[in-house]
Amino acid sequence: MNSFTLTQATAADEAVRDLTSHDGAAYLGGGTNLVDLMKYNLERPTHLTSLGLLPLTDITSLPDGGLRLGALATNADTAWHPEVEKRYPLLSQTILAGATPQLRNVATNGGNLNQRTRCYYFYDLATPCNKREPGTGCSALTGPNRVCGVLGTSESCIATQPSDMCVALAALEAVVRVQGPDGERTIKFDDYHRLPGDQPEKDNTLKPGELVVSID
Repeated sequence: MNSFTLTQATAADEAVRDLTSHDGAAYLGGGTNLVDLMKYNLERPTHLTSLGLLPLTDITSLPDGGLRLGALATNADTAWHPEVEKRYPLLSQTILAGATPQLRNVATNGGNLNQRTRCYYFYDLATPCNKREPGTGCSALTGPNRVCGVLGTSESCIATQPSDMCVALAALEAVVRVQGPDGERTIKFDDYHRLPGDQPEKDNTLKPGELVVSID
């Protein structure tokens, strides 16, 4: 793992300013995916903007009868929230069907959306991987690939997005609210994640510096 500096942000706009003022920076929420990738030397941020103190953990009701899920609410708190269980049992049950209790207790909703799309070969630095190193090739196309994608793939990548929660959010037609250098915007969930195409290294449609603040 490489050396890095760290800033503890206390507000979303402060976090955005901090991240965009450092080259090679990344947001750090629960860290269940990012820290893992850093240990494998797959991600090498030189600066981390910690989101742990941001007030984005609430789950609240909306006037239209929906719910707003704070980006920093943990997967466990979301799954066991009484209103989520009552109004969106699909989401609750899907979260509980994935990962382990230890991960769900730490992983955040925003982090769940932004975890890397990946397969075995992404982690194996000895094999070509267009997602890890664009232009080197896709080992999964010719090697064992039982857990890889069948639909929505390309000649560059057949990895799958590992989030169970995201499948439920797509089915529920959720909307992602983000904040970035140019202010706030919303992204329909169907438009949030990218198909690999010829740029498999890009997992989603976030613009540089944008931060997920909630999911409606």
